[in-house]
Amino acid sequence: MDSLEQANADLERLESRLQQLLDQVRKLREENESLQARQESLVTERASLVAKNDEARTKVEAMIHRLKSLEQI
Repeated sequence: MDSLEQANADLERLESRLQQLLDQVRKLREENESLQARQESLVTERASLVAKNDEARTKVEAMIHRLKSLEQI
């Protein structure tokens, strides 16, 4: 194999490796975007659950207060 053939073979290997790396970068970007969207969804869901929990706590506390008032009658 002469030096030109060797250089061509080296370039082909380099091109192949570069394409693999570009594919991996694309895959990681897509995965990152998906994970960020999922995290945002979970943060929103958590906020909703915290609000519902606070609302339930308030209702239970009001019921307890009413029950204590009835006991005093």
